Amino acid sequence: MQVQPYLTFYGRAEEALQFYEKALGAKTMFKMHFKDAPPNPDYPMTPEMADKVMHASFTIGDSMIMCSDGDCSQPGGGTHAGYSLSLNPATVEEGQKLFNALADGGEVTMPFGKTFWALGFGMAKDRFGVHWMVNVEDLSQREDLAKRAQG
Repeated sequence: MQVQPYLTFYGRAEEALQFYEKALGAKTMFKMHFKDAPPNPDYPMTPEMADKVMHASFTIGDSMIMCSDGDCSQPGGGTHAGYSLSLNPATVEEGQKLFNALADGGEVTMPFGKTFWALGFGMAKDRFGVHWMVNVEDLSQREDLAKRAQG
């Protein structure tokens, strides 16, 4: 079993998919718009929702993320709080590149740099309000920390 994040973009899903494709090399695997669904008289679709994303899935590396525009009822794009998506690139250079791409048009909450646990780590909220952590592991530090934890 896997846990897969499902993000709601309140009318900005198309823009988010394009951004993640460019910033992270994401690949859109599936996308359905509201107009593609069979009509439901119990829940009639408004014309402004026709071209909004009803459901999409995309990959970043080996990870699958799903998203939608939702019902677009949240003014200003809603809020993404209480979680972060974490990327673990292999090199500091790749980590810095991904971090800079995510922070472009967003907000840096912790600048990317060396820490006691990582060769590079930073946190940013992207232009859609999604919180990200970029962590380049220092494997030698992880082994040292594990030994200390064992006593």
